[in-house]
Amino acid sequence: MVLDRPEIPLHTNGSENDIRCHVTKRKVSGGTRSDVGRDCRDAFLGLKKTCAKLGIAFWDYLGSRLSIPAAPTIPYLPELVTAGARPP
Repeated sequence: MVLDRPEIPLHTNGSENDIRCHVTKRKVSGGTRSDVGRDCRDAFLGLKKTCAKLGIAFWDYLGSRLSIPAAPTIPYLPELVTAGARPP
């Protein structure tokens, strides 16, 4: 099947791959100390993964959201996801 249709992934395990870095970090650090820490980690990991899937540098996205003067202007992620576009 893969030889006939090379666009088909060799596995359908995308969700497991999305959380792999989280599981590795948890194993190394032993987890977070509080529920707030866990929520922050999960939020930033989600942002980082979404940026990666859209081809956006995570630090550029954060710089844009925090209004850092030298950072490029990047639209909000929901707009990019909905449009299915990459930033210029």
